[in-house]
Formats: sequence, structure tokens, C-alpha cells
Amino acid sequence: MAESSLFDLKVITPERVFFEGPVTMVEFNTTEGEIGVLKGHIPLTVIVDPGILTITTEEGPRNAALHAGFAEILPNRVTILAEIVEWPSEIDAKRAEAAKERAEIRLAHKGKEGFDVDRATVALKKAICRLEVLK
Repeated sequence: MAESSLFDLKVITPERVFFEGPVTMVEFNTTEGEIGVLKGHIPLTVIVDPGILTITTEEGPRNAALHAGFAEILPNRVTILAEIVEWPSEIDAKRAEAAKERAEIRLAHKGKEGFDVDRATVALKKAICRLEVLK
């Protein structure tokens, strides 16, 4: 009998358990680049960067917008502790587009005193992430 390729994934935010169950693969962005995890992955802890979270179950892939956090990867389990995670149905497209425009305007005027470039850059990444997952 073939060994199962399933492993446990748990995605947690301060407000809720976003996802919990068996998966065949999980993909997301880290500060070091994109990562795809299958069962048997070497133990690793990474910092999550805003991007699309792809959860692949036996039924197929599902995408969500994943923002900052941490992930613990073990051979049979992945736990993602996230600031915010949203299914496409939870995203307000108009609000995300407005946030993207605000962040772009702020970055265009980054020479001003007291301007926080890092904050505007993260806001832009989050807005783009939300819009990408809606596509």
C-alpha cells in the first residue's frame, strides 16, 4: 500500500483558526522568496511575506491572501501564524484598490520628512496581494 502524501496544515490568526486539515502541498511567500512544502520537508522556521497562500488538498488548490507572520515547517505538519489571512470572498476589491492607490501615492512622495517608506511598501504589498488573489 502506498504511503499517503498528506500532512497537517494549520493556519492561525489572532482572530480565528483560518484553516486546519490534511493537505498535499502548501505554497506561500517568505522574506527569502517563494516556498512550496510537501510531506517530509526538512524542519524549518520562516518569516512570512505578503503574498498568495495556495493550499492544495485532495479536492484541489485554494488561494487566499496571506500577510505577515511566521511558519513552522516540520516533516508531517506546517503551522502558519499569520497577522491576516483572507479568502477571496472576504476581500473588498474597491477597498483594496483604494489602499493600493494610497500606498503608491505615498511612495511617490517618499522624500518628505517623517515618511515611513517601509510602512508604505508593506501596505502596497498587502493591497497587491489582495487584488491578485481576486483574479
